[in-house]
Amino acid sequence: MKIGILQTGIVVPELAQEHGQYPEMFMDRLSHAGFTFETWSVVNGEFPPGPEAADGWLITGSRHGVYEDHAWLPPLEEFIRQIVAAGKPLVGICFGHQVIAQALGGTAVKYPGGWAVGPQTYEFEGRGPKTVMAWHQDQVTDPPEGSVTLASNDFCRHAALLYPGKAYTVQPHPEFDRAFTKGLIDKRGPGVVPEQILQEAEAGLDVPLDSAELIDDLIYFLKHKRLPQRAA
Repeated sequence: MKIGILQTGIVVPELAQEHGQYPEMFMDRLSHAGFTFETWSVVNGEFPPGPEAADGWLITGSRHGVYEDHAWLPPLEEFIRQIVAAGKPLVGICFGHQVIAQALGGTAVKYPGGWAVGPQTYEFEGRGPKTVMAWHQDQVTDPPEGSVTLASNDFCRHAALLYPGKAYTVQPHPEFDRAFTKGLIDKRGPGVVPEQILQEAEAGLDVPLDSAELIDDLIYFLKHKRLPQRAA
């Protein structure tokens, strides 16, 4: 099964040298699934010829906001609608979560409540709490009609959205490990994220994570266009 990765953000050189770009992170995390991959850097205006170019699709995170004025955003939203219309499974992470919601009629904004950085715990419907790395100020505030919210916490009400038979998206970053998140705190956070939030995030980096379970959810959805049944 071939997965098309739509790259919407660029990892800064000082982190990319050790950790790679976002598509490489996902290829590493999904390596046990038996997929093949092809990446299109949509952030640089590079788009696939159509949704038939892959069997399933993944949209990465990005430092950009879905509400910003970028020439590549309208064609990305149109391509998302084409993927859904073609019946190809689609997953999105962070920015991917937000832009899929916007493309399908929802709303994502720069959240007035501020930032979520580092390990965050979300209540997953029917499955209990799951802790995953996060790095975002934007979030989905009004999900599209027909979507179902599967995870939330007090800060982020719509942390995972299921579009039955079409797409599955999550706000946090199951592809981020502790080392990469520490790099973001050191290299990207100062002057952007409030210092207290960075300190709290760094202090919590050693907590146990449930990222592998969320990665398995992404794999399962790409293969079956539904999520596995799991007990809480």
